[in-house]
Amino acid sequence: MARFDGLLATDLRDVTSDPAALESTGFWAVSADFEGRLVCARFGSVRRRPVPAPVPGAWRGPAVDDWTSSLDRAMYTTGVRRIREHIATGEVYQANLCRVMTAPLPDPAAADVDALTALLARGNPAPYAGTIRLPAHGVEIATASPELFLRRDGRTVESGPIKGTGRTEGDLLEKDHAENVMIVDLVRNDLGRVCATGSVTVPDLCVVEKHPGLVHLVSTVRGELAEGVGWPELLDAAFPPGSVTGAPKSSALRIIRELETAPRGPYCGGIGWVDADRRTASLAVGIRTFWIDRTGTVPVLRFGTGAGITWGSDPEREWDETELKASRLLAVASGEHGTTGRTA
Repeated sequence: MARFDGLLATDLRDVTSDPAALESTGFWAVSADFEGRLVCARFGSVRRRPVPAPVPGAWRGPAVDDWTSSLDRAMYTTGVRRIREHIATGEVYQANLCRVMTAPLPDPAAADVDALTALLARGNPAPYAGTIRLPAHGVEIATASPELFLRRDGRTVESGPIKGTGRTEGDLLEKDHAENVMIVDLVRNDLGRVCATGSVTVPDLCVVEKHPGLVHLVSTVRGELAEGVGWPELLDAAFPPGSVTGAPKSSALRIIRELETAPRGPYCGGIGWVDADRRTASLAVGIRTFWIDRTGTVPVLRFGTGAGITWGSDPEREWDETELKASRLLAVASGEHGTTGRTA
């Protein structure tokens, strides 16, 4: 099943890794891992169905203190300093440094990401929240993403990169605005590769959006797809999302591979839906995202958090930003809704 935008999709018909299928017919749920694994699932039944209220005991999550991080504080701050060295030598202007958090599931056999989605909808509502539950295909995702990766309406395509995070608007620095503008330029370039010449615009730049427990700077980039361009070309041009890679993207990806010690998986990928019949779609950047990983001997729950690093970055402040982004979500997933922070 899949759940997005007040829609519940059931009756699985097809599963493919071919993005060209998104140009065919039907309603598709889409999960694209940061490393490139794509799962597109077509469903035969789609109906209006709001996220149900949480059922007590339906989700048993890890305790807040059970989580471990792929990068600890020392490793992360060292990584920030290393990125600043790359910036000083002109290799990159900005790079996103992320860490993946992992915790054992108390009852793996009963773990249902749709039950977790119900908790997230109450404890951390988000504009691009959703669920994809395809355990036979290794996809069990619950996202509370606030960030638009790609929206399509016919030939019009739009992206909403987020860069700049603080507890309040007063926390946002000049560095945050500069970071956002750099990524907007990157997204404009990505969409410009597949959009009609002159059609790419920026209707909104560095707008402050309020979300539970924090604020973001959000911009909008829009364009009209060129003739002959479909999902394969669009995803090839835009993926992975610029806001969670860096600029230039190729250099940032190389640095990410050097510094990060765990694959990001669905985190920082693309998660959402495509209605091929109506030629509409909404894919979120896979941030504020939980996923169940059953590939090891012990099934675990994973969650990612990160920050964009620029020359103006302070290593300790960037670590604190990753903590801020994680604290509320990990509390919700544990059932401790009143928790406002956590210890590292």
